[in-house]
Amino acid sequence: MRTKPKVVWIQALTCNGNTQSFLSANSTRFQHFLNAFELVYHPSLTSNVSLLDILQSHNQYDFLLVEGAITGNTQFFSLSDFSSIHVLQKLIKRSHYVIAVGSCASYGGIHAKFEVNDDIKGVNQSLGDAFPKSKHAVINLTGCPVHPEWIFQTLFILKSQGKIQLDDKNRPVELYSNLAHHGCTRNEYFEWKVESHNFGLKEGCLFYNQGCRGPMTHSSCNKILWNDVSSKTRVGMPCIGCTEFDFPRDNMFDTKKNIGIPAEVPIGISKRAYLSITGIAKTFKIERLNGKLIDENS
Repeated sequence: MRTKPKVVWIQALTCNGNTQSFLSANSTRFQHFLNAFELVYHPSLTSNVSLLDILQSHNQYDFLLVEGAITGNTQFFSLSDFSSIHVLQKLIKRSHYVIAVGSCASYGGIHAKFEVNDDIKGVNQSLGDAFPKSKHAVINLTGCPVHPEWIFQTLFILKSQGKIQLDDKNRPVELYSNLAHHGCTRNEYFEWKVESHNFGLKEGCLFYNQGCRGPMTHSSCNKILWNDVSSKTRVGMPCIGCTEFDFPRDNMFDTKKNIGIPAEVPIGISKRAYLSITGIAKTFKIERLNGKLIDENS
């Protein structure tokens, strides 16, 4: 009988959001994961093994999943005599693949930005020269929280193929080569510059007035829907760019402009070209689209 790949999931400095996302996965997919992998340890999902047991053993693990930012401060860890960097360095030597689950684990995220302690970092940065050169690169699954399906897809690709193509931020290309803009149901409004002025509306683009980062955020949220049903932009919530390394930004629901011109334009187009296209689009009035927006606002 073939042995299941062993998975260990540890939590560092975290709000627990990625675990909650993981628990909200499609139940069929979650069962498929449990059938294909052995979840040896997760602080919220297993009870027969403790983290101390994991640390004191000499067992080898196929996948080490890390949730949360890494720090040398022992006050931020469940085992009072250990820090998250100590635990990470200990387990990484016994793990084949290392996956940073969420933005905090990938680059420090919201904790690195707002905590006074400046040693809070992502997994890869905190390891530095301590990371064994023979190991695979640390895989970053950015997102606040990360989509549960992205975790599953990464694990299953590595299980079946033994490798996965990564972008320049060590994110799987399969999941992060698209923009959140791709698959957005508001794209026609974006093309004709029909803007929404309020959150929660079904109609209108959220880019110009609401700070939507969909056109410059590498994410497949609008192609792999949350709960198989929806996404932020589909319910009238602007994309806040949580998969990018500049997250969290200040004034996330505001599009910064200079003399009415967005300071940043969608990825892949020059500012001059964008302004030209925008100017032309605004000369047209698409009654079918504008009428819907008027109905929404009335």
